[in-house]
Amino acid sequence: MSDDAAPHVSVVIVGAGPTGVTAATLLAQHGVDSLILDRWPDVYPQPRAVHVDDEIYRVIARLGMAEEFAAISRPTLGLRLVDNRFRVLGEFHREPSQSRNGFPQANMFDQPEFEVLLRANLKRYPNAQLRGNAEVTTVSDSGRGARVTFIDRTDGRAHHIDADYVLGCDGANSLVRAEIGSAMRDLKFEQRWLVVDIASDADLHQWDGVHQVCDPVRAGTYMRIGPARYRWEFRLLDGESADHFGALETLRPLIAPWITEVADSEMTLLRVTEYTFRAQIADRWRRGNVFILGDAAHLTPPFIGQGLCAGMRDAANLAWKIAGVHNGTLGASVLDSYERERKPHARQMIRLALGVGWAMTGGGRVGNVARRVVLPRLRLIPGLRDKVIDSTTPALRASALVSKPRRTRGLAGTLCPNPLLPGGRRLDDEIGTGFALITTNHPGAGDQAQLGRRGVVVIAAEPGSPLGVWLRRGRATAALVRPDRTVMRAGRDLAGICAWTAGPSPHRCGGIGPTRRGRQPRQRRSHGHAAGLRQQHAAAFGANSGDRREACVAVAGRLSPRAGRWPSTHRSPQGRGPRA
Repeated sequence: MSDDAAPHVSVVIVGAGPTGVTAATLLAQHGVDSLILDRWPDVYPQPRAVHVDDEIYRVIARLGMAEEFAAISRPTLGLRLVDNRFRVLGEFHREPSQSRNGFPQANMFDQPEFEVLLRANLKRYPNAQLRGNAEVTTVSDSGRGARVTFIDRTDGRAHHIDADYVLGCDGANSLVRAEIGSAMRDLKFEQRWLVVDIASDADLHQWDGVHQVCDPVRAGTYMRIGPARYRWEFRLLDGESADHFGALETLRPLIAPWITEVADSEMTLLRVTEYTFRAQIADRWRRGNVFILGDAAHLTPPFIGQGLCAGMRDAANLAWKIAGVHNGTLGASVLDSYERERKPHARQMIRLALGVGWAMTGGGRVGNVARRVVLPRLRLIPGLRDKVIDSTTPALRASALVSKPRRTRGLAGTLCPNPLLPGGRRLDDEIGTGFALITTNHPGAGDQAQLGRRGVVVIAAEPGSPLGVWLRRGRATAALVRPDRTVMRAGRDLAGICAWTAGPSPHRCGGIGPTRRGRQPRQRRSHGHAAGLRQQHAAAFGANSGDRREACVAVAGRLSPRAGRWPSTHRSPQGRGPRA
């Protein structure tokens, strides 16, 4: 195929793992076409990730897969810490029913089963295609986007395709990362671990959560993945490898504490393999319109089960932004916020995993003594106990799409909750794929019209309702929520927040949001970080430079068919307000 004949697609996604398929599905929901290229002909058969938290379960539900995922996953009760003699040091329970995100806090699953569901769900969207046996060899600048070259592994022929955007979801050995000149930065952690998967219909009679062996010599983990699936992980000693544990006879000394009543004949050894756990983060996540996501951008040890979660967070953060820029409802500078928001968050989660790993296994004999003294008492300290069991991840930092005060903690940058509304629907289902305003007060007529023109769904938070309590605790009466459910801006000035949705007027290129009605903007000298953020906010909601009619652009990617009328855009969690 000649270069001139190269076909075009809006987004090429390299890699069909959970991160890539999630990105394609979310893009499709926003009307953006994509093509996934994956070197394997089908789902990679070996299980890797086994856990997602309630935040990612929420993303799965937005993909339209909540019921299907529930059928292949199981909530886990939490974490039990034991010493090297298997004496219980502490237990930390997770909510197995529903959390503030609407789903269980900790969920175990088999990754190949999950990927089958993701791909089946993707087929619902004709504007998202997946091509297997396609090994990408180069990603180059095409002037207007990027050109991707790949080899069809069935016949060895080379093909080219042009794209407006390329997403590298191609794993730890990412070609796309190398193509954009990015390199992994080592966070000084590397350990070799043995991973064992076993199937058995026998009842192991174990506590139904994750068991962590706190031993600096032979740290270990046990977890039940499904009705008849179990996983063990053990730190390998010097000179050991997976080859030393290739049969149940050699494995039994390691797993014996959990299988005392189970015979070898009742177990099937599915897999024994060696993994090297690393902590790394890429120094750059983007060049032009080429981005990296998932393991291509960051690697974390599995001590808090956040590897796959981080990749799906990347996809959820970036997809709606690309869709907004592609559809002309967001300024191109919002794409800078992807790395600005996700990179610090990923680094924080990696450091948390490292800290948890050290707390469980570090310190030698002194560490063992400290754990025996401290861990049994942690659950007696309410504030500390709550932090240990809380699955909430850190807030995003300020960016073009997160407006937050410098010195006060607020709701901006955090996820809004996902409660059940009186009609039986979740908040996420009520919002859909666009922006939302959650407020305790009715917007005025002018603000209603403004929100309607911008396609912002308005949710009334009644006093005492879950949303009302959430706003009160956040010292706010209104919160503007992005399509990825991150709070973009929150506070007590409802009119100001509503006006902020309009974006900057054409003559105000340096401010954050519009000025108050009837006032001319004051010119201020901007310095450093604050100046950069103000310019980003202004550009984020700027339209294409050639179209003045769209200078004050929508914050949402869709328009309300009944714009400007409060009854048409209002949703009442208490059922007191009219519904669309």
